[in-house]
Amino acid sequence: MHEIIEKKSRFIGYAARINSENEAKHFIDEISRLHKKARHVAFAYVLPQVVKTSDAGEPRGTAGLPIYNVISNRGLQNVVVVVVRYFGGTLLGKGGLIRAYGKAAKLALDGCMEE
Repeated sequence: MHEIIEKKSRFIGYAARINSENEAKHFIDEISRLHKKARHVAFAYVLPQVVKTSDAGEPRGTAGLPIYNVISNRGLQNVVVVVVRYFGGTLLGKGGLIRAYGKAAKLALDGCMEE
């Protein structure tokens, strides 16, 4: 788990290695249960021949795609990244959301790779 704060919004990133879509969905569900009061639980996962992203209610392309781009730029497969957002009351705009979700995903993957 890795957390960043952007204009009072909390972005908490999680990453895990996976071997199936069921494992990815289970991991996403676990994080969602941990953060029931969160406004958004965005994710991306990559398996051989499967790519899935979700903006989780954020404007299209501002959450799931930046998370996926971090995974893709590293050439990774068999990984899921989930970023939870607790809204802090200030709108970040599309650029701010893209940067924040991408940064949280990067930190989560950095932490996962160290383990």
